[in-house]
Amino acid sequence: MKFEIPKPLQAEHEELHATLVTATKLAGPVGEAAREVARLLHPHFVNEEDFALPPLALLSELARGGVTPEMAEVLPMTRRLKAELPKMLAEHRQIAGALEKLRAAARAAGRPEYERFAAALMLHAQTEERVLYPAAILIGEHVASSLNEAIATH
Repeated sequence: MKFEIPKPLQAEHEELHATLVTATKLAGPVGEAAREVARLLHPHFVNEEDFALPPLALLSELARGGVTPEMAEVLPMTRRLKAELPKMLAEHRQIAGALEKLRAAARAAGRPEYERFAAALMLHAQTEERVLYPAAILIGEHVASSLNEAIATH
């Protein structure tokens, strides 16, 4: 079964990435700070797209009812997210520190668009921590529990 990250999340990631790429091409302190954010963010985004966000593809279907045996394929992703959650949160703290430096550099350089970008990316990280990651983990727990119940009753 294919688990595609919901389109709104894909679009948000793409927009954040595009803005960051533009910022990394700048000379001076803003560009330097953006390149540090990019260095920290890239492997984190790869992990999110690999195992943290794809389980969310099941959210609407699960809300309508029913778990199918094919949904079990999400379990390795949700188990990995649960296991790696402390690391993911630590990465967010590192990224937030780099974003603070980007925000300060942007303010000093008179580049409010990069101040706004840094704030938007920090808010995005909070949404992941408080909503998306927990939802993905709960999806896995719900699927596992439902499938275990189905096996036990047969």
